[in-house]
Amino acid sequence: MSRTASPSTQDFVPFATAALDFHRALNIPGGPLVTTRAELDSLHAHLVSLHGLFDAHAARTGQLVPVEGDQLRATRTRIWQAADHVHAAYHAASRPDSGEVPERELCQAGLPEGAPELTICQRHQLTAHLVRRRTTPADLHTPFTGLVRR
Repeated sequence: MSRTASPSTQDFVPFATAALDFHRALNIPGGPLVTTRAELDSLHAHLVSLHGLFDAHAARTGQLVPVEGDQLRATRTRIWQAADHVHAAYHAASRPDSGEVPERELCQAGLPEGAPELTICQRHQLTAHLVRRRTTPADLHTPFTGLVRR
C-alpha cells in the first residue's frame, strides 16, 4: 500500500484555499462591519467539510503511520472545535429581517431559519453525532489534543 496519492489524482484543496483567500481579499476590506448569518453558515459548511477530510485522512494514515495519524486526529478535533465556535457565533448574530437573536434551543429543531436557506443547525447536529462516536469528551476539552508517541 502506497503512502502517497497517485500522480493522476486531482488535488482540489489548493483551489479551495485560493477561493477563501480571494473571498477574504474581495469581501472583507469593503464589506459589512459584521459577519452575516449567511456567511457564518457558509464558513461552518467549509469547516465541517474540512472535518470530514481530516477524519478520512486520519483513519487511513493512522493505520500506516500512527504518529502522523495522531496529529491528524488532533487536527480534526481542533477543526470541530472551530466549527462549534462558528455555530455559536451564528446563534449570537441577529436575524437580518428582525434584528432579534434566536434562542439556542431552536437549534435542536434542526432548521431555526427554515429550509432551505440556512441549514447550519442540521449540519452541526449530524456532524456532532459523528464527533461523539469518534472523539472522547476529554479530547474535546483538553487544551492540547496532540498525542506524542515515542
